[in-house]
Amino acid sequence: MKPTGTKEPVNLEWDALVRALHGDEALARETLERSPNLAAGTAPSRNEIAKEMLLARGWAALPQGYRPPEVAPSLDEARAWCRELAETHYENFHVASWFLPKALRPHFHAIYAYCRVSDDLGDEVGDTEVALALLDWWASELDACYAGNARHPVFVALAETIRECEIPKEPFADLLVAFRQDQTVTRYQTMEDVLQYCRYSANPVGRLVLYVSGEANNSDRDEKFRLSDETCTALQLANFWQDVRSDLLTRNRIYIPQNDMEFFEVREADMEAGVATDSFRGLLRTEVAYARTFFEEGLPLIAMVRRDLAIDLDLFSRGGLEILNAIEKQDYDVLSARPAISKSAKMGLAFRAASAKLLPFLNLGKSHRVSEPAD
Repeated sequence: MKPTGTKEPVNLEWDALVRALHGDEALARETLERSPNLAAGTAPSRNEIAKEMLLARGWAALPQGYRPPEVAPSLDEARAWCRELAETHYENFHVASWFLPKALRPHFHAIYAYCRVSDDLGDEVGDTEVALALLDWWASELDACYAGNARHPVFVALAETIRECEIPKEPFADLLVAFRQDQTVTRYQTMEDVLQYCRYSANPVGRLVLYVSGEANNSDRDEKFRLSDETCTALQLANFWQDVRSDLLTRNRIYIPQNDMEFFEVREADMEAGVATDSFRGLLRTEVAYARTFFEEGLPLIAMVRRDLAIDLDLFSRGGLEILNAIEKQDYDVLSARPAISKSAKMGLAFRAASAKLLPFLNLGKSHRVSEPAD
């Protein structure tokens, strides 16, 4: 049944909309009813319907809870939504959040939920045009949040975090730059290009953590931001080197600079085939050593922040270094098997973090090479 009370453009596009949604007329009606023009009593334009069709295809590919609700939830409901997302989608969230003051956990739930949903809007729908439409919509919801009109659970929860922690829009908007870039850029010519990507994909997260922890309003804020950027870039690089093959095979992305691949004479065909040639191992050895320099540069931040945050920073930095150690232990072959932190290493990291919480005199940020790689 076509929607009534609308002008010809809706009727012309109705069949196409239903087809795009695999015959789901209820979802088609819901899609059109979300149109601001239709809500105002006028027919939406063809462009608007086309945009809504893209969004509807995206919602059909994502969890039901990601769709914008008709009525904004309460703060308690929104925080519960974010908490469930964080604790069911990120296995280490329980460990990391245990070392933070209980009052800060809802803020970290909200920030994690924002990052998680942003990432899924970009990478879980399988269509670049749909992903970009979803990310544009998400950006408009961010704008609405800062204008006091939040309606999605993430932004209802985030609005309170933004208010209490005095967070500017920039770090949230910067993350969306990276998620959009992932849709259109699959190769990086130089390491500077990769680092510029990290400036948007990773560094804003560290700054958000500093804001939530009350560490971004002091006279040494700029230095803390600089050191945080070093650590976040290091973590991003470690993740890139760990996931070289899966990034290539599942998303057709290579974050190793093309210039470096050319210098070491590494071919994409060998990477796709899972063949870790001597040239590839030499390339990864260089990239791993480079990532370590960022961890070392960011190390002084641990001594500059409150103890509970310092424990988490130490934990994540050591975890990132353990990823690099795992790569080394595989002789830089990340193509035949994904390097992973061993159970014993994870237990060691958790024990150290727990000890640091219980024993205030334990020094953090020291001896950052957690375990020695095999010869």
